[in-house]
Amino acid sequence: MHSRRALLYMPGDDWNKINKAITLGVDCICMDMEDGTALNRKAEARETIAKALQELNFGASEKLARINSVGSGFEQDDIETVLPWHPDGIVIPKIEALDQIQWASEIIETAELANGWPVNSIRMLVGVETGKGIINLKEIASHPRLDGLIFGAEDFAASLGATRSRAAWEVMYARSAVVTHAAAFDLQAIDMVFIDFRDSVNLKIEAAQGAAMGYSGKQIIHPSQVGPVQEAFTPDDDDIAYAKRVVETFEAHQGEGKGAYELDGKMIDMPILKHAQKVLARARAAGKA
Repeated sequence: MHSRRALLYMPGDDWNKINKAITLGVDCICMDMEDGTALNRKAEARETIAKALQELNFGASEKLARINSVGSGFEQDDIETVLPWHPDGIVIPKIEALDQIQWASEIIETAELANGWPVNSIRMLVGVETGKGIINLKEIASHPRLDGLIFGAEDFAASLGATRSRAAWEVMYARSAVVTHAAAFDLQAIDMVFIDFRDSVNLKIEAAQGAAMGYSGKQIIHPSQVGPVQEAFTPDDDDIAYAKRVVETFEAHQGEGKGAYELDGKMIDMPILKHAQKVLARARAAGKA
């Protein structure tokens, strides 16, 4: 599974911006046919993304394509135009029910079999961004092709009639629900967009909060957000060193038949070990351990 600390959206119809994206060292480039593309540019976005998948070297960056929502009338043309060029994954926005995921999965599997690609080699991430999507999370998160859940705060707030605020209390229930269900089904959870891309201070605060909540990464919309977000979702050297000590000392104490024990004035038991293991897994995904 790819590391997805920073998932950068690029308008699917903008060849220059897609070219720029592949120079940024971002974990994930999502070429967008949905909100990032005007209604009269959908066809151009499809063709531009297909061309990019054929001709550009994305390096270590994961290459994703976001189609329009199921029921929009665009989704079939979107997915069928980009699939022949084997993106790493398809992103589907505004998912509200399991059958919407199954519709896409069947089309993807048909393409995999027709081209001799391994089944499940094209993954899926889905946006959960409506009230209905949140209350159906248990079913949505169960699909075997899924790699991740993406929380869309702006659309979610709009679906409630809520007013977005810097503190984001109005979306906290949904934000917590997404990361909880992702953990329950062993999926990555990608946190909400911080739309004021010139405000690096509050971006760092919100990204750190998402990481603390258990999110594995964050959606971004501007190149200036890449560095701060990658940093927020990468354990620092002190955290990595401490996590290694926890794992090593826990194993030693277990070998001696001891349960909970003290390390640096703190009690260490199984939940602390699990947290340390997750810190090290994040560090490995970021190439630091």
